[in-house]
Amino acid sequence: MKFQPFDLIPTWSRSKSSQSPIPSSQSTVPISMRSLSAMFALGSFLSLAIATTTSNSQNATAAYPIAANLSNVTLRASKFKGGWDLQLKLSGQDKFPYKTEFTEFTGGNFIVQAINANAIDIGSASEIPPIFAIQSQGAVKIIASIKGPTVGQVVLIPQNSKAKKFSDLKGKKVGYVKATTAHYFLIKMLAQEGLTLKDVNAVPLTIPDGLSAFRRGDLDAWATYGYAIQQAQKDGAKVLKSAKNILSGNFTIVAAPSAIADPNKKAAIADFLCRIQKSQDWQASNIEVWSKNYAKAIGVDETFVLKDAKEGLKQRPSKVLPISQQAIASQQDVADTFYRAGVIPTKVDVKPLWDGSFTNAINKCK
Repeated sequence: MKFQPFDLIPTWSRSKSSQSPIPSSQSTVPISMRSLSAMFALGSFLSLAIATTTSNSQNATAAYPIAANLSNVTLRASKFKGGWDLQLKLSGQDKFPYKTEFTEFTGGNFIVQAINANAIDIGSASEIPPIFAIQSQGAVKIIASIKGPTVGQVVLIPQNSKAKKFSDLKGKKVGYVKATTAHYFLIKMLAQEGLTLKDVNAVPLTIPDGLSAFRRGDLDAWATYGYAIQQAQKDGAKVLKSAKNILSGNFTIVAAPSAIADPNKKAAIADFLCRIQKSQDWQASNIEVWSKNYAKAIGVDETFVLKDAKEGLKQRPSKVLPISQQAIASQQDVADTFYRAGVIPTKVDVKPLWDGSFTNAINKCK
């Protein structure tokens, strides 16, 4: 599928609420041309994003003890469908002592681009999108890692597919999400069979476009992740191969250097990181409640969600961690894999991406 240059220019809708991150009314605000120019420089475009604002509650207190005036701070955070905003709300961690704006994205690659465009302050991504930011000289820092399960990362095939093993995809049309975990594990899966991306008809697609193409029967296989798996399985899709034992489980929390440099916004980020960890702890102890609400948010059967959630929890619960040499080394290995595969033109050093200034805040979160 080919897009013309302005096909994916988004407008963002924002609404304010003192109770919930779910908008009750919306007004459209076009993204600035300066931000668009920064996104274009990265060679891709943001998908449609919807932002909602949660005002600070009258009784809001910081989850992490901080000495800063946060009442005038607005923290702009990313989310995925049924992501951080829902998790924070369900766990009771959404009473912020600052204003928050949540903007929905379909992939970590778009989140990194938005940070580089100064459109958001903090977001989450796998190890991969920041690597491409280095190639594009993007302004983004990794401030923490999330060690989590890797069960929601697979290659799907249609219900009537005759493929029995991964090598059966040679010469076939395989969709994937560029500059994400799907891009990486597709390369690794092919390598396990002595193949490369050149041995398949690899088609880069966004999650929504990939799901549409897969449902139309335009793809022989689809390397994807997240809620799209359950949506495709609802239509009869089958898992050909899982990336559970290929991926490291290291995901990243990324932030804008300008937000880190602002003392009050930095304090808000420290508090936000603690809330994320507390909400993850709540999720692990309330997996049925979370699954019911997440299934409703993404529009699929709760049975699919609960099964994957339990499998993921069995593998490992998600945990926010300060930066570490192990996490840096893991990302470097991913970057080297992309270089050897010819995906990026030069070998890169990932160390400059990492910012350890939130280590104390993460360690003190209780």
